[in-house]
Amino acid sequence: MPLMVTDYTWTQTEWIVYIHVPLKGVKAGEVDIFCTDDYLKVHFHPFIFEAFLSEPIDDDKSTAKIGNGIAVFTLQKKEEGLWEHLVIDCDKETFRRIRERALEKACEKLAAEAKAKATKTQEERKYALEIMMKLEEEERARIQKMKDDEREKATAELEEWKLKQRQIAANKTQLKIQSQRIVTDKEIILEKTHAPKLSDGCKDEHGKYNGFSQWYIFGKEKQDCLPSPRLTGNIQVKFTPRIFPTALRESRVPEEEEWLQKQAKARRALNADLGELKNLTEEERNPHWLKDKGDKLFATGNYLSAINAYNLAIKLNREIPALYSNRAACHLKLRNLYKAIEDSSQALDLLTPPVAGNAGARARAHVRRGTAFCELELYIEGLQDYQAALKIDPQNKTLQADTHKIRQIIQNGALCHSD
Repeated sequence: MPLMVTDYTWTQTEWIVYIHVPLKGVKAGEVDIFCTDDYLKVHFHPFIFEAFLSEPIDDDKSTAKIGNGIAVFTLQKKEEGLWEHLVIDCDKETFRRIRERALEKACEKLAAEAKAKATKTQEERKYALEIMMKLEEEERARIQKMKDDEREKATAELEEWKLKQRQIAANKTQLKIQSQRIVTDKEIILEKTHAPKLSDGCKDEHGKYNGFSQWYIFGKEKQDCLPSPRLTGNIQVKFTPRIFPTALRESRVPEEEEWLQKQAKARRALNADLGELKNLTEEERNPHWLKDKGDKLFATGNYLSAINAYNLAIKLNREIPALYSNRAACHLKLRNLYKAIEDSSQALDLLTPPVAGNAGARARAHVRRGTAFCELELYIEGLQDYQAALKIDPQNKTLQADTHKIRQIIQNGALCHSD
């Protein structure tokens, strides 16, 4: 059973209540705090402090500071005034009901926060989708405008060429008429002087040109009949490279990019200087090979050897979350519960940001940490981890049953202790 902390002190003002709880030499990272508007619990193994407040507080505006071996709570009163007592004096049944009500409030608050977060995420996705569609629409409009401009330009050039062709044809007709008149007039003159016709060869008896050839008149004009070549160009179409299978408008680009950067960092760590591990074989220098070896040892029940394999793999690369999560599973089998909690927490830190690619690994890490908490009889903390895992995999029947079982243990007074 936990040991109750009774050597706490408290002071107050019209709007604020200050509570000082000694931590008995426990580190700040090992302190767990749970607070509602009428209930405050501080747990640091093997001690526990509970306060059933006589007046309601605003838990959202209240704060806690831990340091120098003491936890200082600044509680914001909902109503102005001085309290006669910090806590109420009731029987165990009343205390039990207050705990249950506090747990229900905490669950409702978590559910409301999750719903609000989901709503905000949905709105952000909707806004991002609208922006993306707007950008795509603008891009399509820009491309369509380019096509229309090119079409208008080509049409204008074609009309200009047709007009030029009509002018050339008119000039040809006029020149042809003029040349026919000239030839006719010269033939008449030559006929009167008994000279050869120019149309029969355009040369006189001495082999010299003394007339006009129709070919000579129109030959030069034919060079201007063809239009100039049209200008050509290319439109570059670039597609966004995607590693994740989701569409760009449906994905969480910043989170996925951060996750890919972490994976790249883990791969680069393989080339780091190994120091004292330089005598390892080529296989033993591969953390993924060591992970597979540890998994096989775990399957055969050799948990200590599996832990040694995971330890060596972590020395080679500290950025692989599966190593910490699997080592936590080994510590659970060996009842090293605090180490299991530490390894599971480290795995969850590496499994950020939460994306679809690491959902299964995050669910396993939450279950292993929640199991360790429940083995330490810290059922509220265990319930929070199981609820986080159930949120990732809501259709898992086993998770649903385990979460319901933990909730029943809490409601049946498993955390009750002596006054």
